[in-house]
Amino acid sequence: MLGTLVNTGTVLVGGTLGTLLGDRLPERLRGTVMHALGLITLVVGIQMALATRNVLIVLGSLILGGALGEWARLEDRLEALGEYLRARAARSRFLSRGQFTQGFVTASLVFCVGPMTILGSIQDGLSGDSSTLFIKSALDACSSLAFAASLGMGVTCAALTVLVVQGGITLAAGTVQRFLTEAMIAEMTATGGVMLLGLGLLLLEVKRIRVANLLPGLALAPLLVALLAWFAA
Repeated sequence: MLGTLVNTGTVLVGGTLGTLLGDRLPERLRGTVMHALGLITLVVGIQMALATRNVLIVLGSLILGGALGEWARLEDRLEALGEYLRARAARSRFLSRGQFTQGFVTASLVFCVGPMTILGSIQDGLSGDSSTLFIKSALDACSSLAFAASLGMGVTCAALTVLVVQGGITLAAGTVQRFLTEAMIAEMTATGGVMLLGLGLLLLEVKRIRVANLLPGLALAPLLVALLAWFAA
């Protein structure tokens, strides 16, 4: 759990520093920073998406996952959690700075969707090796600082999501590792990459995509790989 705790701490610190700097940065500069983050998110998403060995699995994962996510209203629930935290933070002028809910939802997805989250947490849970999560912590510290400069303390509160998601995967690592093959991880990575592309479009203000509703696709990708292997056998 050490890697998860360090990662949570870096998001807290980076988000808080970014919020402190935010009011001192010109609006145009904050907009440029957000667009830069959007472009980088697109690049990372493309790199991850190209890991697929069968794009039909990614397509099926996103379609079925999106249907489940819409049924469960995951995006609405995540936004509701952000609104709840915003209401709690409203008592403090500092805590309520920026676009709280958007910052919370966007940062939660950026920090928790990706191969480093999954593989790093599994590695940490199985062997106690936190090196991958330490690298992710450094990246998330820079990202949270930049996000928070534009979106405020909602980014800092995304540390809660990091703690729950990464911590949960770490604790369940023994069970998860037994079932995940290299092909499954590749399709999970590619599916997460497409989700990051959706986040990039959101950050660039091109299109608002309900990315959180696609999250079940991450769990469905390895299942579809297993089903395809079973039918091919």
